[in-house]
Amino acid sequence: MPRKLARRRPLTLTTVLLCSVGAALAAVALPAVLGSAVDSVTEDAAVPWPSLRLAMALTAAEVLLDAAVALLGGSTTAGLAAWLRGATVDRLLRAEPRRGEAFAPGDLATRLTANAADAAAAPVTLAGSVAGLLLPAGGLIGLLLVDPWTAAALLVGAPALLVLLRTFARHTADTTADYQRAQADLATRLTEALEGAATIRAAHTGAREHARILEPLTALDVHGRRTWQVFGRATGHSAVLLPLLTLLVLAVAGLRLAAGAISVGDLVAVSRYAVLAVGVGSLTGALGALSRSHAAARRIDPLLALPAMPNRSGALPSGGPGTLELRDVDVTRDGRHLLRKVNLTLPGGSSTAVVGLSGSGKSVLAAVAGRLTDPDAGTVTLDGTSLAAVEATALRRDISYAFARPALLGTTVQDTIAFGVSRPSAERIRSAARSASAHGFISLLPLGYETPLSEAPLSGGERQRLGLARAFAHCGRLLVLDDATSSLDTVTEREVQRALADRAGSRTRVIVAHRLSSAVDADRVVWLEDGAVRAVGPHSDLWGDPSYRAVFAAQPPEQPPCDAPDETEPAHPGEPQQSAQEDTR
Repeated sequence: MPRKLARRRPLTLTTVLLCSVGAALAAVALPAVLGSAVDSVTEDAAVPWPSLRLAMALTAAEVLLDAAVALLGGSTTAGLAAWLRGATVDRLLRAEPRRGEAFAPGDLATRLTANAADAAAAPVTLAGSVAGLLLPAGGLIGLLLVDPWTAAALLVGAPALLVLLRTFARHTADTTADYQRAQADLATRLTEALEGAATIRAAHTGAREHARILEPLTALDVHGRRTWQVFGRATGHSAVLLPLLTLLVLAVAGLRLAAGAISVGDLVAVSRYAVLAVGVGSLTGALGALSRSHAAARRIDPLLALPAMPNRSGALPSGGPGTLELRDVDVTRDGRHLLRKVNLTLPGGSSTAVVGLSGSGKSVLAAVAGRLTDPDAGTVTLDGTSLAAVEATALRRDISYAFARPALLGTTVQDTIAFGVSRPSAERIRSAARSASAHGFISLLPLGYETPLSEAPLSGGERQRLGLARAFAHCGRLLVLDDATSSLDTVTEREVQRALADRAGSRTRVIVAHRLSSAVDADRVVWLEDGAVRAVGPHSDLWGDPSYRAVFAAQPPEQPPCDAPDETEPAHPGEPQQSAQEDTR
């Protein structure tokens, strides 16, 4: 991943590298200049202005270049983190929804925030590490040039220093990876609790849920302590080893000075070069940052590796009626057949209800029908054109979806209805809201259609009506309703069904149905059983089969057995009321 990130900002990273190297070279040159100045004073008793001016220039260059590295490095890391997050989200959205669903929301949030930031820091850290290596290397070379015996004294402790760095790097990588996994677990549990806040309140299990959410803190504490122990041991060993090495070098240099082998200026230079040479211990910070980046990159890589759904550049025939055909469609997940040898032809403009017991493959069929997922075998065509051959934007203009739990995206209520590949007109948005029986409650909101979603307390049924309005506002030739009326009361559902009937002939409708009324109103019913089509026909023809009647007998009653708040009124101010189906996990 560092190479991929580096290719995004080659010029800036090259500048960071050059500035880092320039600062390191200035730091390496400075001891020699200072030593020369000292020798000039002791030997000639004159102020060495040229050496002093050069020393000042080198000091200023080092400070300015380090400041440039900090400024450019910070902005580059931020830019790379933004790009990495965008690329990861783009990959998630291009993949089949089921692949993204393999990651818990809290885990995804952690990967896209903290982990992305750590991974994006790798190129700048690597550029800085080059300069970090130049300093000890330059210090060692400086010692060799001034007096080889001082360099030899330093090399005596070099193996211990290298062992320290190697041990630190290995242990830091392990503890960082464990810490990031514990973070993700904590975020996942917190997200689950926030999504199910109404359920937790209704069940009066807040204390239990609080304990469940905070349970990963124990592991987080253990991994955090391990991280600090690794840093602490490395710092402690460095605090002992590095001064000893410096003292050893200075002791040898003192003996050499006493023997007349080196000058006072050389001693000054040796003292500075010794500090630079043992500065290899400062690489622990860079190694720790690179370990975090590496561990974070390993958590980002699975998201970037998600395969995108292949899209071609074809188009659907203009003016087609919306005839949907499935031929020998198979869908297999984890060795289980969710759909098997499904053959269906749904005439353009017709209404088809898909029914079956839980797990029979209804939602999978709905996903295949609109190409939210591809079949493992077989073909799906719309007006004779394979969905896989149609350009993605064109396909989404002609196929619209409504779901049981719609995601309300956008800033305002109007935005969430308009959300799609193209923005409908204001009049079309209002017409769609009326068809979905949403116009009434929208008009009662403080700012009507311009009400921010954050200020619009919505019940489960109202959220579903906004999802339906969004589907109605983007008129195409195929409309797929995946249990999209499950939270509506009977009266509202009948109004929506009348709106669907009014669209007869203008679009094909595929309705995943749990309620008997949806099957009754459909032109035909597709009855699924264990992923296979058991029967296709009008509801009245299938009703004579006891097994078909049992499909609806197995569904929960449409009315709650006890008094409950009206579905248009939130159960608590500011808290959306959720349907029983939404609350079942």
